[in-house]
Amino acid sequence: MDYLICTLLTGVGATAAVDLWAIARKYLLNIPPPNYRLVGRWLAHMPRGRFRHDAIAAALPVKGEGLIGWTAHYLIGIAFAAILLGIWGLAWVQHPSLGPALIVGIGTVAAPFFVMQPGMGAGIAGSRTPRPAATRFQSLVTHAIFGLGLYAAGWIAKALCMP
Repeated sequence: MDYLICTLLTGVGATAAVDLWAIARKYLLNIPPPNYRLVGRWLAHMPRGRFRHDAIAAALPVKGEGLIGWTAHYLIGIAFAAILLGIWGLAWVQHPSLGPALIVGIGTVAAPFFVMQPGMGAGIAGSRTPRPAATRFQSLVTHAIFGLGLYAAGWIAKALCMP
């Protein structure tokens, strides 16, 4: 039970850090936040046999795609936290350290590079976007922020879960 609660707290906390970064990035750098509605659209087309799109924004909208996208965003963050705890165990929550959190956080950039972006029509590692290098850099920064969020949320999980 400790594993599950610590994983949930760590994943939700790290994902919230990404969302805070998106808000800050919008106001400080004028970079629009991710559109999780489009992630929901992409995922909602999968049960219909459609896994890849030329441009997800041009795909037919799906009822509830916003809720689907935001829910997936947080469930994926929890799954990535489960990887961290699966490798380093509850011992990591007892003594959170930055290295494992950054390894997992930055390592998770493989998911958008090789699964999400190609599936949504942006190409491998954003190669079909107007500015692929900027897309890659923003993905890398966001996943590094996720790693920092794992670390910070690990301390919160320690305070709430560990005796």
